[in-house]
Amino acid sequence: MSTYDDVAEFAALLTRLKGRTDRSYGSLARRLGMNTSTLHRYCSGDTVPLDFAPVERFAALCGASPEERVELHRRWIQAVAARQRARTPAEPDASAQPPAPMEPRTPAKPDTFADAGTSSDAEDGAPAEPAAPDVSAPVGRPAALRPWYRHRRIAVTTAVAGTLLATLGTLGALSALSADRSPPKASPTPSSTPASAPVPAEVSPAPITWTANSQAWLLGCSHDYVIGKSPEEVPPPPAAQDAGPWAATQHAVHGGDTNVEISVQGRTSTAVVLEALRVRVVGRSAPAGGTAYSMDQGCGGSITPRSFSVDLDKDRPIARSAPGNDVGTPIPAVRFPYRVSAEDPEVLLVTARTVTCDCRWYLELDWSSQGRTGTVRIDDAGRPFRTSGIKGLPRYWYSMREWVPRTD
Repeated sequence: MSTYDDVAEFAALLTRLKGRTDRSYGSLARRLGMNTSTLHRYCSGDTVPLDFAPVERFAALCGASPEERVELHRRWIQAVAARQRARTPAEPDASAQPPAPMEPRTPAKPDTFADAGTSSDAEDGAPAEPAAPDVSAPVGRPAALRPWYRHRRIAVTTAVAGTLLATLGTLGALSALSADRSPPKASPTPSSTPASAPVPAEVSPAPITWTANSQAWLLGCSHDYVIGKSPEEVPPPPAAQDAGPWAATQHAVHGGDTNVEISVQGRTSTAVVLEALRVRVVGRSAPAGGTAYSMDQGCGGSITPRSFSVDLDKDRPIARSAPGNDVGTPIPAVRFPYRVSAEDPEVLLVTARTVTCDCRWYLELDWSSQGRTGTVRIDDAGRPFRTSGIKGLPRYWYSMREWVPRTD
């Protein structure tokens, strides 16, 4: 099978998985922690990721079955190997006449992706060395590589070969491949890294993935925002599912409370135990000025979801498990620990309230699995959540196609 066939099959499977969701490339990329253009290049076959971790997260987010994940891993391995074959220059003919000397050329700078690294040699005052080529670059890109480049590429090839050996068991074929690509005996050593410096151990990612929706309304119909505009300048309230874009365009701040829906899922079928949820307040100031706008007149009190309640006005806020109520029937609070896996996700609802401050905060979720423990930070797309009190502010709700003062 040709290089293009291997890469195309891998990209086609990614595209099929993406097509099962109703999310755009931008929405998926934000949840995966990568650039939108990078994800699009993966799905179009322009680029093959050198690490399987983002592919695994993508598969989990798209609801891939265990069989599909195995097939995706197999196709990824073949696509990476195909890229390596396509980018390996032919061995020189010993009988050929050597070419005339040429002036040294500076190789073109490789594309920058979310998983690419940078060098700090120039900042330290040492001569900057050219960056290693991106193995995931498109097939056919010119590769005028000096021996040092070839040495670095072989190092990457060796790492990929390790994965191929463990998965496919093709020891003989890859040993022959490695023997034909021995690196040069001498290669420059970056001056910023001592020769005796230890190589840091690879840190495994957390065994869970999560998403957080900070624009959840109470029962999907009630919420307040603080906006620094007059009622004539504020558009009508949106539907609950469109709250995020609406709030962003109005520079709105959550008023009185913030409801955060957190979806937590394991990366594999192995169980992960969620041990505790903690609150970290990173900023307090006087409540934000402006006007409080209610998204409706309220939803009534017949149903109250169970959740984790947070009082941000406390010196040390704690996420407390709160019971719910379904038309008079109590819903008992559920406390930690929780157990999650790829097949058994969990959704946590956190309601944080304040009266006295404009608070910026985030959450920490402790986990344990197979002798490992760790903590993940849950925030609002890399920023702290923000909640501001509305006591004393003018308050409006939308009625008869206009914002009118609220008297309750």
